[in-house]
Amino acid sequence: INVRHITKGILDNCQVHPREVFAGAIEDRASSIILVHNHPSGNLEPSRQDILMTEELKKCGEILGISILDHIVVGPVDDYRSI
Repeated sequence: INVRHITKGILDNCQVHPREVFAGAIEDRASSIILVHNHPSGNLEPSRQDILMTEELKKCGEILGISILDHIVVGPVDDYRSI
């Protein structure tokens, strides 16, 4: 198991390219990954952008043979939600 910090966003937005997400997984020869990001606001409801990005990353992962097991949104207190 390996943990990689991919990017740092601003308060209400974070953009990431699939290349950045999968680079470490390819380097580690991973067969699957779990994505995690935070919502500092405490609202754990995935945004439309969160859902679209998850779907795009799943498609990229299928091409690469790297499955996304889960995408988790965490809040400022011990709360989380799986997309």
